[in-house]
Amino acid sequence: MPDHPERTLLAFDYGTHRLGVAIGNTLTSQARPLEIITASTRAQRFERIAALLQAWQPDGAIVGLPLTTEGGEQLASTQARRFANQLHGRYGLPVELVDERGSSLEAQALLGNHDADDAMAAAVILQRYLDALTH
Repeated sequence: MPDHPERTLLAFDYGTHRLGVAIGNTLTSQARPLEIITASTRAQRFERIAALLQAWQPDGAIVGLPLTTEGGEQLASTQARRFANQLHGRYGLPVELVDERGSSLEAQALLGNHDADDAMAAAVILQRYLDALTH
């Protein structure tokens, strides 16, 4: 992604049934959950993503990359990569993948419950990315 003093970023925690979305920016280095997309068809999912892109005008996107505990690829990794490529291809948006290992557990801890909130997991993924920029 281009190096700008301030960039607004949308992050996605990809799942085949739910898509967690978070927003953040490089100025405050803070990420927050935005919403969970539960559209039943791919067309509806991308329609909602297009509406979010229109509303927030992000400079780029972050997609969580689900790796095995050892850091290896798995089916979910392939699906997340495909989703990231579709985001870039459909909207011309710069997209980066971020290791999401442990993000659901971290989201549960932040929320104080046992249910993983996909939007909070997306915020954790984005926060990791933002933290890495400042170090």
